[in-house]
Amino acid sequence: MYTIDQSITKSFSLFEISEVSVGQHFYWEIGNYEVHGQVLITSWIVLTIIALISLLGNKELKSVPEGLQNLTEYITEFIRDLAKTQIGEEEYLNWVPFLGTIFLFIFVSNWSGALIPWRLIELPNGELAAPTNDINTTVALALLTSIAYFYAGIKKKGFGYFKRYIQPAAFLLPINILEDFTKPLSLSFRLFGNILADELVVGVLIALVPLVVPIPLMLLGLFTSAIQALVFATLAGAYIGESLEDHH
Repeated sequence: MYTIDQSITKSFSLFEISEVSVGQHFYWEIGNYEVHGQVLITSWIVLTIIALISLLGNKELKSVPEGLQNLTEYITEFIRDLAKTQIGEEEYLNWVPFLGTIFLFIFVSNWSGALIPWRLIELPNGELAAPTNDINTTVALALLTSIAYFYAGIKKKGFGYFKRYIQPAAFLLPINILEDFTKPLSLSFRLFGNILADELVVGVLIALVPLVVPIPLMLLGLFTSAIQALVFATLAGAYIGESLEDHH
C-alpha cells in the first residue's frame, strides 16, 4: 500500500535530483545568496585581458595601424561586417557594441580554457575553469540575447511587435511562443556542452598519455572554441535582425 511516508520520501528524492550540479564549486556568500566564486574570478580575468588589449591597442592611434592597433581594427571590422550581414545596413551600427562584447567575451573565455592551466591554481573547494564552462554563464549570455532581441523589436514596433506570434496564421501562436523559449536554451546548452566536452577530453588525455599526444586535440579545441564564439554571435545577430524585420 502506498503510504504517506513513501510519498514524502519520493518527493525528497526528486527535490535532491533537481539540485544536482556539475562538479564542485567555490562559493562566495553575498547577502543571503551563494555565487560561484571561481566563475567570477575567471570572468574578471577575461574582462581584464579584453580591456588591456583594447586600451593598449587604441592608446596612440595612427593613420597607418601597426601592432595591437591592427588587431583591434581587424576585430572591429569583423564585428561590423557580421552585424551588417545579420541585422541589415539600416540598424546594424546600434548593435555592434553588443555583438562585439558577446563575441569577445566568449572567444577569450573559450581560449583561456584551452590555453591557461586553470586547474593548477588551488582553491579551498572546486577548481578554476573557463567562464563558459559553467552553465550559469552560458544561460546568462543567452538570456541577455533574448532581452536584446525583445528590446529591439519593441523599441522599433511598440507592442505591435507581438503580432508576429500570430503570423502567418493565428493557430501558430503556441509554436511561435515555444520558438522564442527554445532560442536561449539552444544557445546556452550548445555553448556549454561544447566547451565542457572539449576541456574534459583534453584533461583526460593529458592525464592518461604523454603531453605531446593531446597537442593536436588542443589545437582543434582552439579552432572549435573560436567557432563557438562566432556561432553564438551570429545567431544573436540573426535573432535581433529577425525581430527588426517588417512582417507583412
